[in-house]
Amino acid sequence: MIKVTRLDNSNLVINANMIESVETTPDTVVNLLTGKKIVVKESVEEIIDRMVDYLRRTGLQRIVTPQEELKKNQF
Repeated sequence: MIKVTRLDNSNLVINANMIESVETTPDTVVNLLTGKKIVVKESVEEIIDRMVDYLRRTGLQRIVTPQEELKKNQF
């Protein structure tokens, strides 16, 4: 779950796993898998950072160091 701020300054917590895409139109719009769209104050970059943090905290995304990435790409 990530916390976002609607344009009216109310807070909302959304399931990061349900986010399909985030776009700037010029407001930031979070598109959910359900088809619902939520307009928020945070930038696209802030939403991405919060999603990555959530995934790391829950263990759903492994943290890859540059050295590990280099080893993986070697033949």
